[in-house]
Amino acid sequence: MASRRDEKGIQFPWEKNDRWRLPWARTLPIMAALGMMGTLALFAHRERERAGIRSTRATLMVVREGLDNYRADHDGRCPDSLARLKEEGYLRVPPVDAWERPLALVCPGRRNPESYDLSSWGPSGDTRGLERVQ
Repeated sequence: MASRRDEKGIQFPWEKNDRWRLPWARTLPIMAALGMMGTLALFAHRERERAGIRSTRATLMVVREGLDNYRADHDGRCPDSLARLKEEGYLRVPPVDAWERPLALVCPGRRNPESYDLSSWGPSGDTRGLERVQ
């Protein structure tokens, strides 16, 4: 018995071109899946970085509160280091950012000489401050 492909006459469009026999047609779904996985990995990396920044900002707020309390108790003077705040009970959390690097304290501050500057070097840890979290 002759198959429908061997017959001359009217054929459906999917019968004319057997596109799955082409080599690139088999790799197309694989390439699409790899592209989607790459895009998801990029979004996941970016979201982890943003979550770290949010966490660091929350830590900065807690450390600022403890630092303000310390300064109020010590006539406006800053501590030698942020570890001292933890030792004296002004902080319950360690003064580190989301990437486990210590926060930077400059007292008196460069921006406001009557106060202090508290910041993190950011996700990269670059001390030039391009990704600094304040």
